[in-house]
Amino acid sequence: MNAQALFTAYSTIVQREIRRFTRIWPQTLLPPAVTMTLYFIIFGNLIGSRIGDMGGFDYMSFIVPGLIMMAVITSSYANVVSSFFSMKFQRSVEELLVSPVPNWVILAGYVTGGMARGLGIGVIVTLLSLAFTRLQIHSLPMVVVTVFLTSALFAVGGFINALLATKFDDVSIVPTFVLTPLTYLGGVFYSIDMLPDFWQGVSMVNPILYMVNGFRFGILGVSDVNPFVSLGMILAFIAVLTFIALKLLARGKGIRS
Repeated sequence: MNAQALFTAYSTIVQREIRRFTRIWPQTLLPPAVTMTLYFIIFGNLIGSRIGDMGGFDYMSFIVPGLIMMAVITSSYANVVSSFFSMKFQRSVEELLVSPVPNWVILAGYVTGGMARGLGIGVIVTLLSLAFTRLQIHSLPMVVVTVFLTSALFAVGGFINALLATKFDDVSIVPTFVLTPLTYLGGVFYSIDMLPDFWQGVSMVNPILYMVNGFRFGILGVSDVNPFVSLGMILAFIAVLTFIALKLLARGKGIRS
């Protein structure tokens, strides 16, 4: 396929994904906005007023970057896993398999669609947060790079989950038993400096810790880990998961009988 044909295939997948989640926006865009607003009210206003400062900032300002990142992570992941698995379930994915579209274009299209939803939710949550606190961007390049890379990473993760899933229950296993615990334990609501040395070491194994802290550094200028280490970890995870996704797709894992 020439470059024009590759771009047409890629843009077609992206446009389909964007139309899909915007068409059902009450299910895809509204719930995360409502959930994050509740977090702002309960944790930021009600509980935060009793906690006081954290990392040199009031508690609301401290948790906002983590909550924005949490919304981006869950939305990017959910969009790809639900969309691609639905195509498997409806057997419409076979149309892609018999086409001359390369696997990397298929992966790139779905990942971009997931990023569009994740980043869109990120913008919505950021605008909502302005009603509760004042955001001061410390490093705009760090904010942009971190949120884009994190969204891409979890979109790829959602693609792998969709490939391996054999029934609808499998789609919810990873978000429920892996993604949610790692997110809550990834420093969204606290600084790991509050933990004993042993649990600080355990926290360093959590990949989401690096993403939350990298984004927090971009907004507030404070972080529990070196921001460049955070970017390096995210890039490493993207490389590994992309390799796995392309290998599984080439083998037809879960989509070829």
